[in-house]
Amino acid sequence: MAGRLTPFRALISALLAACTASAFAAAEYKIVTASERGTYIQIGRDIGKLVGPAADIELEALPSAGSAENVRRLRYEPGVKFALVQSDVYQAFLDQAAGGNGQARDLIRPLRVILPLYNEEIYFIVRADSPLKAVHEIRDAKISAGPIGSGTALTTTTLYRQMFGQALPEANARFQTNEEALSALVGDRSIDVAVIVAGQPARVLLDMKPEARELIRLLRVDMDHPATKAALKTYFPATVRASSYPNLLAEDLPSIAVKAFLVTYNYVDASTNAYLGAFARSLCRNFERLQSEGHPKWREVRLEMPDVGRGWVYSTPTARELKACTAGAPAASRPAEGAAPARASCSTQERVLGLCR
Repeated sequence: MAGRLTPFRALISALLAACTASAFAAAEYKIVTASERGTYIQIGRDIGKLVGPAADIELEALPSAGSAENVRRLRYEPGVKFALVQSDVYQAFLDQAAGGNGQARDLIRPLRVILPLYNEEIYFIVRADSPLKAVHEIRDAKISAGPIGSGTALTTTTLYRQMFGQALPEANARFQTNEEALSALVGDRSIDVAVIVAGQPARVLLDMKPEARELIRLLRVDMDHPATKAALKTYFPATVRASSYPNLLAEDLPSIAVKAFLVTYNYVDASTNAYLGAFARSLCRNFERLQSEGHPKWREVRLEMPDVGRGWVYSTPTARELKACTAGAPAASRPAEGAAPARASCSTQERVLGLCR
């Protein structure tokens, strides 16, 4: 009798076993990145492989159309707790919020930075025979801004507004992939400028043959021009190195860049915040492995939390842990959310941001 379990005791044992199993089950989270061929998804996979396990997080890296889509998926898609987005995504949504778009405001307000990552250079490509010499001269040009919903389109349209104080005109905008844009530039010549956003060396430019110099060239950025100074409130000075593109450049070229951010949301539940704290501890402790075993771009990342620009806020649970870890101690957490309506009429930038329904 003593060795046998009654139905009641068997039920209690099963419940205790289930509770114990769930207590030790890893959280199944997701991180949204960008295209399967890009750098973002490789960065996301590195985080899943080298940071997730020690935080008891099973982290899956998902491809996406880019930053604008990532903000929406982070807000609404179950299981998505992390995203890679560009530093200008806040400004892009802020521009729409300032124009009265409540959906844009509610989407962006709870976004929180875990860590700034690395720069992605912005390339403005024209035909070799183009009269354009510098980026501030593209105002009336026909511009391929990148596919709708992509980070490139977000950057191009936001940068244009920053530089010229107005939206990129619909009549002058094309939304194409890098390959489509380059074909339109030198093939049917239906555009004047192709914009590409990618950390150097960008594969699409690196793979070009020396003969490419007879067909295309890159525009330089005049750092002293008022339009450039306006853009540098959101973007960062950069240099496109000739060593990155020996078949295309004879000398280094002044340019501008957008920074990649690892972000999360301002979650309220204690469980999610506990996992975020554990994630930050693991990120700190495994940072050297990321730099030695991960994508080469990790070598440009610093485990620091500098000023990240207008509107951005660091995540409380992760910031506490990262500060404690880099200083040599542990810590705790907690923060609040929002909601999102819908809207009818649509501007170019709203379409780029996925705010049209």
